[in-house]
Amino acid sequence: MIKNFFINHSGKFVACLVLIFGVFVTYNLYYAPVEGFEQKFVYLLKEKGYIILFAWSVLEGEIGLIIGGLLCHTGDLNLFIAIFVAGIGAFSGDMVAFFIGRYNKKYVHKKLKGQRRKFALAHILLKKYGWPIIFLQRYLYGLRTIIPMSIALTKYEAKKFAMINLISAWLWASITLVPVWYFGDEILFILNWARDHWYLAIPLVLGLVGGFFYFINTATKKTYEKHSKKGSIDANNS
Repeated sequence: MIKNFFINHSGKFVACLVLIFGVFVTYNLYYAPVEGFEQKFVYLLKEKGYIILFAWSVLEGEIGLIIGGLLCHTGDLNLFIAIFVAGIGAFSGDMVAFFIGRYNKKYVHKKLKGQRRKFALAHILLKKYGWPIIFLQRYLYGLRTIIPMSIALTKYEAKKFAMINLISAWLWASITLVPVWYFGDEILFILNWARDHWYLAIPLVLGLVGGFFYFINTATKKTYEKHSKKGSIDANNS
């Protein structure tokens, strides 16, 4: 009965977890024994670093890994523990998406209405590349939760997905955390420059982010159209 409840309300359950994490961060920021938002935020990262890194990794945000890598550079976090924690967080997030797709098809089909192109593209990539797409999906922005759900809709074995997913999660964490840890001084210099020259940094960041989203959206659309046309041609020929 409890299992069915979580399955039927998986979307709301995930939303509640996000809300709880938001309350946790807000509470700890408010009661941090330092003055100023920036100092409170830094204090929170140092004191609750592994918890925040885990939660951020569930959402598979590279920003969280960058912050974690900088904390490893300053000695506030241990690099190997950070890689382990971030990998487990990313693994957990993907497994939640996978089991939602496997056991709550109603939610997936509801989500499908607004993201048909992404689900279709995920299905095409899975069919073309097979299990390696589990490794690649972490670097395909906009498809990170879609691909595990799409895989779950097939008869792909859950244990096999979990094993590959865990290895790919630790690789994903290592690929980001290790370079940030190594080049920490250079990254901190850039961040300090951005803070002192915010009037230049903000337009630059907005331009880069906007360009990134435009590129991803255009590339996704072109890839989907390319494979759709190819599929139509193959179907006609057969």
